[in-house]
Amino acid sequence: MAENIPPLPNFTRWPSFPFEGEMRVKPLAAPVEVEPPRSGEDAADCVACDTPDESYIWISERWRVRAMDRPTGLPMVLILECRSHLDIGDLPNLLAAELGVMTVRLERAIRSLDGVARVHVNRWGDGSAHLHMWFLARPYGRLQLRGTFLTLWDDILPVIPEQQWRENLALVAAWLADFGGTAIAEPPHIQWESPSTLNYTDNTDAAVSQPEQPEQPQRPEQPGQRDQRDQRDQRDQRDQRDQRDQRDQRDQRDQPTRYSTPIGEETTGLHAGNTSDGVIPTQRTAVTDPATSL
Repeated sequence: MAENIPPLPNFTRWPSFPFEGEMRVKPLAAPVEVEPPRSGEDAADCVACDTPDESYIWISERWRVRAMDRPTGLPMVLILECRSHLDIGDLPNLLAAELGVMTVRLERAIRSLDGVARVHVNRWGDGSAHLHMWFLARPYGRLQLRGTFLTLWDDILPVIPEQQWRENLALVAAWLADFGGTAIAEPPHIQWESPSTLNYTDNTDAAVSQPEQPEQPQRPEQPGQRDQRDQRDQRDQRDQRDQRDQRDQRDQRDQPTRYSTPIGEETTGLHAGNTSDGVIPTQRTAVTDPATSL
């Protein structure tokens, strides 16, 4: 008797579906009469309530944001939790209003990261009773990751570098801290170690070790070359002497004539000399007593 195998759904042929090849649908299990309790139904056994603030990237009075314990395939995967041990349907109006604000704020912070195109926001609530919202960043340009199967691709894609992951966590925490709360995540520190030994090269030793180059013998000077050199030296000396004489004459011609009257003396007249002979007129002064002239 032929086995009744249901046909594969249409989404298995979507470009975003991460699998291909021969597949078959699992048999559907029978429903149970009583569902088992979720993890942390009792606040005394709740993992989220017992986790210290140091394990989160950002905290405030009523909300906390945590990341995975290691990098995954997506640029960023974060979880938003409320401090109170409540599920989404149990939130009072104040926390319900803040949940909307925190959802938008965290989505914007993740979308501000380089290489992030969209942020998928999900809430399932079947695993843990404590309210937690999932935020998954889709890489920019990866159109095959659009839609429903982004969570599956997170386990398939190559893991991003840990340093980039920690930098993204610090950026998101700082973004949230600008609106309040405290950023816990910090950017990665530079890992640097000083060398145990230093290699020092003494350049003096290298210079001493190099052999000396022998001096190149000078070519003997021909008689004609020596006469030309003597004539050139004499001409240069004569030009220098002429230039020095011209400079001295120019300095004497440009030197100004100065007149001065000593303190306590008063000019009483001008004695004209023989200007035709180039004699400069001189001043005749009489000495006066400053005390008697008052």
